[in-house]
Amino acid sequence: MPSKASMLPAEPGPVEIDWGTTALMIIDMQRDFLEPGGFGETLGNDVSLLASAVGPCRKMLAAAREVGLAVIHTREGHQPDLSDAPRAKIERGAPSLRIGDPGPMGRILIRGEPGHDIVPELYPAAGEIVIDKPGKGAFYATELDALLRARGIGTLLVCGVTTEVCVNTTVREANDRGYRCIVLADCCASYFPAFHEAGLAMIKAQGGIFGWVSTSAAVLDAMRRA
Repeated sequence: MPSKASMLPAEPGPVEIDWGTTALMIIDMQRDFLEPGGFGETLGNDVSLLASAVGPCRKMLAAAREVGLAVIHTREGHQPDLSDAPRAKIERGAPSLRIGDPGPMGRILIRGEPGHDIVPELYPAAGEIVIDKPGKGAFYATELDALLRARGIGTLLVCGVTTEVCVNTTVREANDRGYRCIVLADCCASYFPAFHEAGLAMIKAQGGIFGWVSTSAAVLDAMRRA
């Protein structure tokens, strides 16, 4: 782990990182969202638009592992009996397949099915935290807050998909709980590029109302300097 704190270039302004209390969080980089045949495609989205985040996330993950930074992965999905999936969520919209329906990668967004799992390029290593969440935010109905506090984590380097939904929701939840979030713009993506930009703008607005926005290159450079 880097031996000292670093100043990281970010928007709306530079932010200091104490590496000893920082974790990398990779949100919902699941096959159901990134690959053809999954939930993202059933909603009518072009899933290839999320591919841009995979390479930068992979570099960040490799660097975090090399220096011993804590790593957290999240997966959105539900119990096989759908007991944790509100009817309003299941029935929302007009997808070609709904949550729980059989699809090309197993039942859509169901824990334990192939589509629910994380893409091979970013697959969790032994000992890395994996949070299975039933909602958009990673703190809702999960043990995430307790795990972070037990490890003394106060800063989150946030990556994942989609920028305006699960990333933004998690950052807002984290902010309310006192965590400092630094969202890495190139490590996030959306099915709607305009929503990606708007999601980042909301986080860094008004002096960083929810957190900071930086890039994987800036973080990797700060790691090397530390």
